[in-house]
Amino acid sequence: MSSSNVKILRQPSQFYQQLLTMIRSAKRRIFISSLYVGSEENELVDTIRTALRSNESLQLHMQLDLNRSTRPGAESTASLLMPLLEEYPNRVQISLFRSPKLKGLMAKLVPPRYNEGWGTWHPKIYGVDDEVIISGANLNQSYFTNRQDRYIHLAGQPQFAQYCFDFLQSSAGFSYRLLPPRDSSESYHLHWPDDRVHPHHTEAKAENSLTKFQDIYRLSSTFHISDDADIGEGSDTDVLVFPILQAGQFKIREEERALGMLFEELGMHQDPAKADEGDEKYAGPLIDMTTGYFGLYRPFRDLVLQSPVGCRIVCSAPKANGFYGSSGPSGRLPEGYTLMEQRFMRAVRDARREWLPPELGGNVRHPGVQLREWEKDGWTYHAKGIWLRPTPYSNPYLTLFGSTNLNSRSANLDTELSFIMVTTSNTLRKRLGEEVEGLREHSRTWQGGERPVRPGTKFLVALMGGML
Repeated sequence: MSSSNVKILRQPSQFYQQLLTMIRSAKRRIFISSLYVGSEENELVDTIRTALRSNESLQLHMQLDLNRSTRPGAESTASLLMPLLEEYPNRVQISLFRSPKLKGLMAKLVPPRYNEGWGTWHPKIYGVDDEVIISGANLNQSYFTNRQDRYIHLAGQPQFAQYCFDFLQSSAGFSYRLLPPRDSSESYHLHWPDDRVHPHHTEAKAENSLTKFQDIYRLSSTFHISDDADIGEGSDTDVLVFPILQAGQFKIREEERALGMLFEELGMHQDPAKADEGDEKYAGPLIDMTTGYFGLYRPFRDLVLQSPVGCRIVCSAPKANGFYGSSGPSGRLPEGYTLMEQRFMRAVRDARREWLPPELGGNVRHPGVQLREWEKDGWTYHAKGIWLRPTPYSNPYLTLFGSTNLNSRSANLDTELSFIMVTTSNTLRKRLGEEVEGLREHSRTWQGGERPVRPGTKFLVALMGGML
C-alpha cells in the first residue's frame, strides 16, 4: 500500500472523532471488533443508528467478548446494543466470543468479571467500507479522552479491509450470536450456531477455522516486488503490512514465530564487538517496545536478553495502570506488575544487559536493555507495540501494532490480532519516530525497584501469573 494512505493518530480524542466520521460516511458496511462497548457510549450507538437509518443497504457487523459484554446488570454491552438489533434485525450481526479455557465445574463456580481471566476476545478493528483503524483501544469513554493507546488509520485499502472483515466473519462461526429476547424473562438471547460442537469445547473448531482463514489469505495475497519496482516515497508499494494471529489456546502462535524471526535476523547482522572498533557510541539497530501491562512472555523476554541489539522499554507506572484504585483483588494488580518488572530487571542484570546512562556508569558503546515508566497526571496507559530503527539516530522503518500486550496472557489465553508494518517512506518513518518519542516524552526512569510488594500480592501473582 502507499504511505499516503497511512495516518498515525496520537490522541484518544482524534481516534474517537475519526471513528465517528467514518461511521457517518459508511456506504456498505461497518465492521467492529473490540473487547466491549462501554455502557455510557450513547453517542457512538446513536451515530451507528443514524447511519443505519439513513442508508437501507448499510450492514453492521460486530465481534465482541461474551463475558465482558454480558456482565450482570442493565448497563451491559449486550443491553446497550439490543435496540439496534431490534430495530434492524436483518442488518445487524453481533457475535460474542466465549473462551473455551473455562469449562466444566469451574465455569459454574467462577463469578462474572473474574471469568474473563481465562481468556477474552482481544482484537481491536474499527472499519467501514475500505477504511480501517487498528488500535489497542476499546470502545469506552476513557479510551476516547484520557487513556493513551495507539491508532493506525488506513484509508482506501479494499484488500486490507476485506481481510479484517473476513477475519470477523470467520470468527463468528465459533461465537455466540446476540439476538433479541424470546420472551419477557430475557433481556437478550444468546444463540449458539453449531449443534455439533459444545460452546465450551470450541478449540478444534476455532483452530481449524482460523488456520484455514490465514492459509487462504496467505496463498491468495502473495505479493512479489520485482527488482525494478518503484518502492520509493509515495509509491503504491512503499508500505507492506503483514497480519499475525496469536491464539495460544487454539495452537496458533504466529506472533511468536514472527518475533523470533525478527530477533534472529537482527542478531545475524549485529556484531557486539563492532562498537570497540573506534565508535564512540552504539550505532546498531534499536528496538522500542511498550505495553501497559508489562510482564513479557518468557520467550519474548529471552529474545530481548539474548539479543545484541539495544532495547528501550516503556511500561506503565502504577498510577497509570488501568486497575489503579480498583476495589477487590484487581486493586492489587498494579503492585503485581511492579513485582514482574522487578523480576525482569533482575534477569536483565543477571544477563549483564542493563543499559545505564553514562552518568550512572553506563557504557554508551555497548547496547543493553532500558526500562522506563509512563505517567501523565489524570491519564492511564494502554499503548502497546514495537518500533525498530536501523540506528538510534534514525527513524523507525518497522512497527508492530495491534492488540497484543506481549505478555503471557496475550500469548496463551486471549485471541490477538496484530500487524507488522514495514516502510521505505521517509515521511511515514518520521511520523513513526514522532509517535514513539511522543509516548516516551511522558516516561521517566523506572522506579519500581524502590517500591515494596506485599506478600499477599506475591501470592496473587503466583496464583494467577499467567492471566496477567
